[in-house]
Amino acid sequence: MADRKVLTQISPTAWEHPADRAALQTLRAIPGFDEVVRKIASFFGERGVRHLFAGNAVRVGPRQRPKLYALYGEVLETMDWPAGNELYVTQTPTVNAMAVGFDKPFIVINSGLLGLLEREEQRTILGHELGHIMSGHTTYTTMALILLTVGLRNLPFLAGMALLPIELALFEWYRKSELSSDRAGLLSGQDPTAAMMAELKMAGGKPRGVGAEGLGLDDDEINLDEFLVQAEEYETGGTAIDSVFKFLNVAFQTHPFHTVRAAELHRWVRSGAYYRILEGDYPRRGSEPERPLSQDYAEAGTYYEQQARQAMDQVGDVLVRARDAFTQAVRGRPK
Repeated sequence: MADRKVLTQISPTAWEHPADRAALQTLRAIPGFDEVVRKIASFFGERGVRHLFAGNAVRVGPRQRPKLYALYGEVLETMDWPAGNELYVTQTPTVNAMAVGFDKPFIVINSGLLGLLEREEQRTILGHELGHIMSGHTTYTTMALILLTVGLRNLPFLAGMALLPIELALFEWYRKSELSSDRAGLLSGQDPTAAMMAELKMAGGKPRGVGAEGLGLDDDEINLDEFLVQAEEYETGGTAIDSVFKFLNVAFQTHPFHTVRAAELHRWVRSGAYYRILEGDYPRRGSEPERPLSQDYAEAGTYYEQQARQAMDQVGDVLVRARDAFTQAVRGRPK
């Protein structure tokens, strides 16, 4: 899309998910959390974080992966964010990217992710990671990634602290923050199909066509509409025990399932909020009003209440159709 709109001085509050804000406020309120943040930041420091996450990576620039560098520049321009956050590529087949750092956050993209996605899908990933930086997420995401890489219990300066509540709340917030940054990725690319197609490919790969040997092991097709149907079924289907399993499956994960993320993006686009931002209806940086925790909780509660109501409506429709089919079958039965 060559006609992307520059979102002049856009504030992160324009795209932040209400559940993200509520979860972050809750995380900050946990006793001992501030001390854990302070100790981890002072122990690792900016240099330690850079060695941990970018020590074996290549810094992108005008003469190093210039096409990716140019794409990143376009994302910065669209989001009206000054250049200054470095971009690295690291060689690994794992499909992932991250924005990390305390004072000077930087972005690291795995080569496996670049190989999976087309250019416009890569744009949404760059915008997603920039969204983390613009929202001030990186202090907490860096903590979560250190937890996964090193383990909080392996850090002697945290001995004796009650870490489990912090870990659970940290990962819960991290998953909600991904929903916010997915919206930032969509705004940076302004192509809903590309944004949701990226989620589809991260969930199940992409067909690569017939190989040089003519084996065609993955010469197939993927369908975004079918993926969105699957996402809706995952969100609305199942019993109470299924809900428990859904929670346990992600309790110590940093990311929601890609089906959930695609559904959230689809819902946000259909709500009209995405298009209102493109039309210029969004808060500017520096003009954001103070938001009490109660408002974040209320908005998050309203959001999920609407989701639950829609799910029940869908279940009701299925039951009505089943009843009608059964009635029709009984009427047509010979007596």
